[in-house]
Amino acid sequence: MQGTIVAAYGKRFQVELLDKKRISCVTRGKKTDLACGDMVTIKLTDKHEGVIESTLPRKTLLYRSNAFKSKMLAANVTQIIIVLATQPSFYEALLNRCLIAAEAANIKALIVLNKCDLADNDDAKQKLALYTNLGYQVLSLSAKEDISTLRPYLQGHASILVGQSGMGKSTIINALLPDEDVRTREVSHVLDSGKHTTTAAHLYHLDEHSQLIDSPGLQEFGLHHLSTDELEHAFIEFRPYLGKCRFNNCKHLQEPDCAIKDAVAANTISADRLATYQMFRTEISH
Repeated sequence: MQGTIVAAYGKRFQVELLDKKRISCVTRGKKTDLACGDMVTIKLTDKHEGVIESTLPRKTLLYRSNAFKSKMLAANVTQIIIVLATQPSFYEALLNRCLIAAEAANIKALIVLNKCDLADNDDAKQKLALYTNLGYQVLSLSAKEDISTLRPYLQGHASILVGQSGMGKSTIINALLPDEDVRTREVSHVLDSGKHTTTAAHLYHLDEHSQLIDSPGLQEFGLHHLSTDELEHAFIEFRPYLGKCRFNNCKHLQEPDCAIKDAVAANTISADRLATYQMFRTEISH
């Protein structure tokens, strides 16, 4: 039997079959390298329970990682929606980490600035001007007041919502899917992990061709799963200059005649983005 993982709670998963029936599943042995959005084959062990036998090939896979382990956030997504807010102020390094992970996984990124109904939002919008100039789509809205401007961006996509706690992801989910709150609690109860709902990922169907995965609130987003080559290529504004430095193995740190640093000096590349790259490179090299 084939289905899609629509909820992931540690070592337990809820799989939606092709007929929309949902089965609570475990994996064989200690295998837990599965994510929400994975397409799997299962074998029933009871009327409503089963074992995941295999994973079908993935189109995309979104990771985060630290020096010791990596965590899969979602599989087969076509878009990452990074939710920020005017208040509380967002962590720009986390935004950059999400963008880099998306680029490395070849997943389209959309930045959503929520809570724009609050009066003091100029600082947040000013911060995001850099990313608009880089070509990223930035959408300003207030999920509490009107979610309609977001809907066209979701059409035809398998999207994942990511963001720090407090940015309003839950408000967005509730506005898009007002009937899903009860169902989420029911799933948590069925998988015997109601107290862990904030650490679980859920996949929701917006319509026949559009899905939305809600991921737990992020406080960190490590990039240790990336190579240094993947990292520099994920900074999209670096790409025209890669391979043009004096040294083939230029790290864009202290080397002379670095094309990236020359572009910063010419105001073609943001000094802040170069500093962010250098911080990330040092981090993943240790």
